[in-house]
Amino acid sequence: MKPLNFRSYFRKQMENFVNLRRLSGTDYQSQIMLLKYFDDFLVQKYSDPDAPSQSLTRDMVEGYLESDRNQKLSKRSMINRFSVVRQFALYLSQFDSLCYVPPSRLAPKSNTSRLPYIYKKTEIKKLFDEAAKLTPSDSLRPHTYHTLFGLLYTTGLRIGEALALNIEDFQKESNLLHIREGKFRKSRWVPLSTSAGKILQEYIDLRRRKSSLPVPLDSPIFISLKKKRLHQATVFKALQSLLKKCGIPKSKSNGPRIHDFRHTFAVHRLIEWYRSGQDVNARLPALATYMGHVGITSTQIYLQATAELLAQGNQRFLTHFRKKVKSKRGGFYD
Repeated sequence: MKPLNFRSYFRKQMENFVNLRRLSGTDYQSQIMLLKYFDDFLVQKYSDPDAPSQSLTRDMVEGYLESDRNQKLSKRSMINRFSVVRQFALYLSQFDSLCYVPPSRLAPKSNTSRLPYIYKKTEIKKLFDEAAKLTPSDSLRPHTYHTLFGLLYTTGLRIGEALALNIEDFQKESNLLHIREGKFRKSRWVPLSTSAGKILQEYIDLRRRKSSLPVPLDSPIFISLKKKRLHQATVFKALQSLLKKCGIPKSKSNGPRIHDFRHTFAVHRLIEWYRSGQDVNARLPALATYMGHVGITSTQIYLQATAELLAQGNQRFLTHFRKKVKSKRGGFYD
C-alpha cells in the first residue's frame, strides 16, 4: 500500500481518517486524492505544519471551496471535493469541539439531474433478440451480449461487477454468483433464478467449447472478440448500436444507459411484489441487500416512479381504503 504523504498540520489526522475508512471496508483510493487537494491547499495557505495546536476553521474550509470555484472545475468535481472535506471535518469534530463542519447546504448544486430510463418489457425482449443476432454470427459475441444483458436485467448487477466475474464465481449447484469486489470492495452472494442459472451455465459451456485452449477457473466469464476481459466502453458501443436497431430513442438525459438495466430491475421487482400482494416495505431491505446496498436509502434512488408502478401503488391503496371504509360505513362502495 502506497504511503499517504499528507504534509499539512492535519497530516496525522488525515492518515488516521483514511485508515479508519479502509478498516470499514471502503475503497478510499479516489477519495485520498481529493483529500490531498485539500492538504495541498492547507500547505500553501497555512504553511507551518508544526504550528501549535489548531482547529479546522471556517476560513480554511471556505477558502478551499472558493479556490475550487476559481479553478472552474466541473460541478461533479466540486461536489466530490466538498463531500470528502465534510467527511474529514465530521471525523475531526469527534475530538475537537472547535472544529468547523461545513453544513451540507454549502455543497455545490448540480446543474444536471439525470433521470434513469426504465425499459419496457417489450423493449427488453427486442434488445435480447437483437443481441442474439450480432455478428460475427459464428463467434461467441452474440451469445456474450445476450447473456450479459440478460444477467444485468435479471439481477440488477452493476456493469463493473458483471464484467469482473470469473468462471469460478458461478456456483452451478446452488445457482449463486459470488461478487468478489462490488462497490466499496464489499463482497456478496447473489442468488440466480433457475432459468438465469441455466442460461449462464450454457454460455460458460459454449465459451469453453469455442476456446482453442483450456479455460482456467480464474478466467473472465465475459470476453471480447480478442479473447480479453470485456471492457465497459466496448459494451457501451454495442448497446448504442442495439438501441438504434430496436428503435429505442435517446431520452432527454441521454439515456438509456447500461446502468439503467439496474434501475429497471429494481422498478420491475417492485411492480411484481405489488402484483403478488406482498408487503413491499418489508421486502425493501431484502432488495437493498441483493443489490449490494448498505441500506434502503441507496435503493430508493433506483425506484423511479413509472406510470405502471404508480398504478400498482394506487390500486394497493384503493383496495386497502375500500376495505376500511366498508368495515366502518357498511358498504359505502357497494
